[in-house]
Amino acid sequence: MNLIAGIPVARKAFERTVRLVSTARLRPPVLDDLVPPEMMDALIEIEGATSGRLNGQWRGTGGIDQNEFVYGVQHAAFINASFCYAKPRNPNRFNGPDRGAWYAAMHVDTCLAEVKFHLTQELVNVGEFTTRVDYAEMFASFAGDALDFTSAPHVHDCLHPDPAVGYPAGNAVADAARASGINLILYPSVRHDGGFCLAALSPHTVQSVAQGDVWAMQWSGSPEPEIFKVAA
Repeated sequence: MNLIAGIPVARKAFERTVRLVSTARLRPPVLDDLVPPEMMDALIEIEGATSGRLNGQWRGTGGIDQNEFVYGVQHAAFINASFCYAKPRNPNRFNGPDRGAWYAAMHVDTCLAEVKFHLTQELVNVGEFTTRVDYAEMFASFAGDALDFTSAPHVHDCLHPDPAVGYPAGNAVADAARASGINLILYPSVRHDGGFCLAALSPHTVQSVAQGDVWAMQWSGSPEPEIFKVAA
């Protein structure tokens, strides 16, 4: 059995996974209706001066080469953005400060639990539980070799619920996976008991992206939000 960092490598295929994306990112640029078509190239150049995604696609970033991005496929902008907009001060479980990843789950309930946890932590830091955020489902398919934590003989440190423990361990595993040409990680959700998540470490692994329903999370003074599907 092939192992990387003690984790089995298995050939996997997932016909449909789901990721939640803030609906703010789905809105068309506000200037689209304010300029004539012949000025759109200039508008794109202006946007590119401050867009992390466009700058990454044109020049690459500190952690990802421009040739790794995808072009000419449905929702390429959302795929590329997930790798451009890493958070230097807030690494995630399988990506560090200079390279993002596409995180998804097998079911939307798992996505909602994961997103709820992180948003609630942000509100704890702010000290106020009054906000609403809408998220759209983004479906995608995957196929290829993956690190399979569901077949691992023991619970790895990277699945520790404390980010201070789990995230450095997870980043080390992701670095080892990419160095071996493995760009998918299948693992049990840390925030949703019984759920399973998938981390894609390279843009080209994200296939057949399509938009689904919209969900809202609303905090009204309590740390526990109301979660509901938004009517179309």
